[in-house]
Amino acid sequence: MNGARLETSLTETLFTKHASVNVPLICGPMYPCSNPELVVAVSEAGGLGVVQPVSLTFVHGHDFRQGLRLIRQQTSRPVGMNALIEKSSQRYHERMQKWVSIALEEGVRFFITSLGNPRWVVERVAEYGGIVYHDATERKWAMKALDAGVDGLIAVNNRAGGHAGGLSASQLFDDLYDLNLPLICAGGIGDEKQFVEAMRMGYAGCQLGTRFIATDECRAAAPYKQAIVDAQERDIVLSERITGVPVSLINTPHVVAMGLKAGPLVRRMLRGNRSKHWLRMLFTIRSAFQLRHASLDESGEREFWQAGKSVAGIHQIEPAGEIVRRFYAALLHMKR
Repeated sequence: MNGARLETSLTETLFTKHASVNVPLICGPMYPCSNPELVVAVSEAGGLGVVQPVSLTFVHGHDFRQGLRLIRQQTSRPVGMNALIEKSSQRYHERMQKWVSIALEEGVRFFITSLGNPRWVVERVAEYGGIVYHDATERKWAMKALDAGVDGLIAVNNRAGGHAGGLSASQLFDDLYDLNLPLICAGGIGDEKQFVEAMRMGYAGCQLGTRFIATDECRAAAPYKQAIVDAQERDIVLSERITGVPVSLINTPHVVAMGLKAGPLVRRMLRGNRSKHWLRMLFTIRSAFQLRHASLDESGEREFWQAGKSVAGIHQIEPAGEIVRRFYAALLHMKR
């Protein structure tokens, strides 16, 4: 069955049903840019704001439960949670298990899982009648997620910010549509035209990250937001120096000086079954401090900024809710 045939319309899809939202649009979870105000603004406008736990606690200083309650005080609309489930350490895994449980207790029913086997999240969330979508950059990861029982897939393409995939949005759709799961297009959506094109292709919704950094509500530093507005698609490069696998960044003098490739020793260690987990944990800890400092630094001295190729369609800093409403209006206009 073609993925497009799973949908009732462009505005009412399996995703909008799963997430109980009006607009088939997700504000993707971002470290360090997912602050409560941004999550609230997107959900209030009818999309799905997604909480990124490390951002909420480590970057923005909230106790996780209290942070969720703060968000709930400002919107009664659904919000989601991102669970990064790679077992880089037992301590981190236990903390993520606790965060998932707290989120369920606080009424969250939509979860996006990344970087690991989502089975334990699926089983835990199923106890509450919740929904789990999993990140997938290619079919083999999608198949593992399908085997784990997920309800949908975040199809991360080669235009995405952060950990980008290797396939285009159309190639990835063709690769996954026969799995009969709702697919979310993640990557390259910066304006209404790109949003509508992805929905026409058969996607059940779109996940935007970079577009929502350049908003009034996001706490990212002004130089970071302006760099997104100023950047063109050719300014986005892939660096292995953050986590050991390619991450999309704005090409700045700082990134050029740092270099884009991991050294031969690092590459060899990343191929090892045991060494890769320890190395990724070290990379994650180091990059967490680097990205936090650079993304929130108003001086703009360290130009170390994640972004996807959607920068080409971003021309101003504006309210997040206005973006959601404008994108939704574009879908309604197309239907007529």
